[in-house]
Amino acid sequence: MQKPFFSVIIPTYNRRNYLKIAIESILAQDFKSYELIIVDDGSKDGTDAYLKQLGYDKYCRYVYQENKGPAAARNSGIRKAKGEYICFLDSDDRFVHYKLSVAHEYIQEHPDYRIFHTEELWYRDGSYLAQKECHAKPEGHCFEQALSLCCVSLSTAVVHQSVFDTVGMFDETFHSCEDYDFWLRALQMFPIKLIPQYLTIKDGGRKDQQSQKYFGMDRFRVAAIQKVLPTLDDTLKEKALHELITKGTIYAKGARKRGKQSEADSYVAIVHEAKEQLKCLASRK
Repeated sequence: MQKPFFSVIIPTYNRRNYLKIAIESILAQDFKSYELIIVDDGSKDGTDAYLKQLGYDKYCRYVYQENKGPAAARNSGIRKAKGEYICFLDSDDRFVHYKLSVAHEYIQEHPDYRIFHTEELWYRDGSYLAQKECHAKPEGHCFEQALSLCCVSLSTAVVHQSVFDTVGMFDETFHSCEDYDFWLRALQMFPIKLIPQYLTIKDGGRKDQQSQKYFGMDRFRVAAIQKVLPTLDDTLKEKALHELITKGTIYAKGARKRGKQSEADSYVAIVHEAKEQLKCLASRK
């Protein structure tokens, strides 16, 4: 069998009722050099039987694992992938039918890039959701943009296998914001190319989504910044420290309001240490 150009990875956990739309958006692609990998992260809703019932098991590789979270599910898919480029698709999102053909065209036209992403349409509870100016898609060297918010949606991303060899895969200790952590590592080293077409459709607003499960997600972002700091040059480190101070301060205030004083104190200490590091950087200029 010829090696596929793309590996499309769909992680899923108890999303049987949404999978059909995601899978059919892949099977409808007009570019056929792809493989579809569905990683079932310990679903208890009969996902396996559902895929067999609809005959999808003939068109995809189904991987089951005990529940370990979205980072582990994506990593399992990456390890199984045979394609040169990896595409991720959340189980409640979908691709337009020509996404892979357009992505392939851009890859051929821009061989110096290893990471691509596309524009996307957002829906919440079935209604169109206009994106804010801060959500404008970046291009080029955009580590600074990635600090303030997760500026690359995984369901829009097309990533060369070599990127994971260079920066590592998703951190499985992160219960949320694992994509933020990954993009900090990747975008400090690789520029990103924007494909200026709306090729991914996202549907959100449900309580079962990861972003709805964890309160105070800035604690994960603070941890991600702390992790990447030793790898940065002084210019990027200064920007990262400023963002760490902002996010750490916000989280400390939130913890204090929730009556978690010891947790608030620990983040105040993190912020203090970041300010001291900024002073050290300033003294070297």
